Order: sequence, then structure tokens, then C-alpha cells
Amino acid sequence: MKDLVALVADKDMEYTLKGLLTRPQALGIRKIDFDVFAHPEHDPGCALYGVGFLSQFHEQYDYALLMFDHEGSGRDSTPAVGLRDSTNREFARSPWGERAATVVLVPELEAWVWSDSPHVDEVTGWQGRQPELRRWMQEHRWLDTKSVKPARPKEAFQAALRATGTPRSSSLYRRLAEKVSLKRCTDPAFDTFKGILRGWFPQEGSA
Repeated sequence: MKDLVALVADKDMEYTLKGLLTRPQALGIRKIDFDVFAHPEHDPGCALYGVGFLSQFHEQYDYALLMFDHEGSGRDSTPAVGLRDSTNREFARSPWGERAATVVLVPELEAWVWSDSPHVDEVTGWQGRQPELRRWMQEHRWLDTKSVKPARPKEAFQAALRATGTPRSSSLYRRLAEKVSLKRCTDPAFDTFKGILRGWFPQEGSA
């Protein structure tokens, strides 16, 4: 059996997760064998059918992770925490039992992208440009001066790419996931994600 199977909403999330899982030490876990699938129906597919999709793998993997955006999931009216908990209850009734968990990103994956890491500037093509990326975001009302991250993270990321003429690609998400310091990410869903993995795959000697 492999350690982990993950179902995510799209290629961007798939590449992000693959990038993160290649950094077990930074996540505070041991090295694991994993597979990541993207649901063809994206966030709604994960929210509505994710548990059923993953149930077919319960004898091939030790654990399962379901990850999707709250915004655009088709269940936006349900608070993210409530959506996560209801999906976890579905898992508990499935063949996975307690071996599966859900991460609901609020509002979307790009909330994990934004940090003050210089790698964000590099990946968006902003390195060496003036004004600096955060200043540009403030000037164009993507970022409040008192905020760490933009309220509309996906649109802000896409706007930054357009401004530099950087082609949008899922590989950008993997590059960020492989490079940005994970200590800089303070997103609650990311903390949940790390906590789940550390519970399942503790580093040797830490259990």
C-alpha cells in the first residue's frame, strides 16, 4: 500500500500539492509515497462526489486527503468549517473510516500563494521591477495597506502575471510550492493541512 491518495479540484492544486509533498522536512513529516488526482468537475465535483471518488482506493492507500476551494464549490452558502466537518463525517461512514480528511481552502488556493517571500516576485516575473509587487498591488487596490494578503487572491495573482506578461501555468504553482518558506504561510487551512499530515506521517523519532 502507498501512504497517501489525494483528490484535488484542478491542475493548479494538483501541482501545488505535488510541490509541497516533495518537501517533507519543511512540512514536518517523513517522506511519503503519494498519488494526486484532479477531479474532472473541479471544486463542485470534490465537494459533492469526492468521498465516493476516493472510496475506490481505500485498500490501496493508508490515508486519503480531499482538498478543494470553498468559493465555487457549489456549497458556498455553507461555512467552510461546516463543509469540512460534514465531508469528514461522510468519510467516517465510508470505507475510509477515520483514515481520511478534508481541507477546504478559503476563499481559494491562491490564499496560499501570497507571502512576503522573494520567490513570489520571481515566479510572477516581478523580480527587479518597480514599484515592488506589494506596492503595485496596493496602488491597484488589490491589497489593503493593513492586510498581509489580497481579499481576492486568485484575481490578484492573475493580474500580477498579466502585468509582467508571464504566461499563466500550473507549473508556477509547483515552483512556488517547492520554494516559498512554509513558515511564512499563516493561512488557517494551510495549518489544518500541515496538522493532518503531521498526525498521519510524523517524522522519525517525533511520534
